[in-house]
Amino acid sequence: RRASATDAMSCVARASLCAPTPTRSRRPSRRRRGSILTRSSALGERIIQDANAAFAIPGSVTFQLGEGGLPKCVLTHKNGSRAEVYLFGANCVSWVLPSGDDVLFLRPDAVWDRSKPIAGGIPLCFPRFGPSAEMQQHGFARNLDWSVISSSADPNPDDPEPSVMLSLKDNEYTRQIWPCAFQATYEVTLRHEKLRLELCVLNPEQDKKGRGNDTAIEFTAALHTYVEVMDASDTTKVFVKGLEGKKFVDKTKDVSNVQPGVSTGDLSFGDAVGLVDRVYFETEPETLLHVGTGAAVAIENTAGWTDTVVWNPHTTLPGDDKNVWKKFVCVESACVSKPVVLETAKVWKAETNLSIVNL
Repeated sequence: RRASATDAMSCVARASLCAPTPTRSRRPSRRRRGSILTRSSALGERIIQDANAAFAIPGSVTFQLGEGGLPKCVLTHKNGSRAEVYLFGANCVSWVLPSGDDVLFLRPDAVWDRSKPIAGGIPLCFPRFGPSAEMQQHGFARNLDWSVISSSADPNPDDPEPSVMLSLKDNEYTRQIWPCAFQATYEVTLRHEKLRLELCVLNPEQDKKGRGNDTAIEFTAALHTYVEVMDASDTTKVFVKGLEGKKFVDKTKDVSNVQPGVSTGDLSFGDAVGLVDRVYFETEPETLLHVGTGAAVAIENTAGWTDTVVWNPHTTLPGDDKNVWKKFVCVESACVSKPVVLETAKVWKAETNLSIVNL
């Protein structure tokens, strides 16, 4: 086991060690691009060296430079599965099964220069989900560098479950957007047959120096999980099950109009349906996405999350490849219908487990 000196503390208390690096929306000029990328790569290498020195666990947890020179954590299970988590946005971009199949999907238009969130994997939406008058869509957490604060691989010595915990807290950049103090941790654990994701948020109580909050904070959040499918246009093989009877908002029509009563049957995709963008309220703990291979991905919300969002863009994505939509469906763990109201000194915790169900 490798961890920080605060390993005995609660998951959110560790967040006080975080020192995230805010990103800048201004794009560098073409003339200076090379030097900026060089400095960014050098910074990434230093982060990797420090993280490996403090948190690497041979055969289980390692830190490497990923796409665009961005630092990433690689978790490896002894069964051959692995996961990759980028510190930028705390995005788990890959969960590869022992068979070599990746459960998650990265869009071909993903960029790796910090100019925008990584498109694909599991973007973390906080402190807002969806469009907001206060800030960019889906909040700022997916646009910032998170800090590594612990790693582990020994909950069960006979079957080690590698994990990494990242941390983000408010800084000058975030307070200009959202004038609230917060401390967040995000832990990704690679289990034998599951990928576990836990987000914790602490509302720090105001201290004598005025740091922290003296009132409750309010936020929404989501894990915007992209799941790879065989062909989303095949309505007989790719569909979402488990949302029957739930109220929902169809964001392609009228976001202020909650559909009456029930949704009926399975939710499928394709030309006859077009863009799918729905928020289902107060859903059951488990939703199944049939991926077209004779298996389904189970999205199990075991704590915190109250709602489920389903998104497939059909042909609305930018770019020349108008068939990208056939390769993925997003089934998202969310807390949207009723924003979280978190009192001072309290912690909100949300947990999701992804697993494969053979049908």
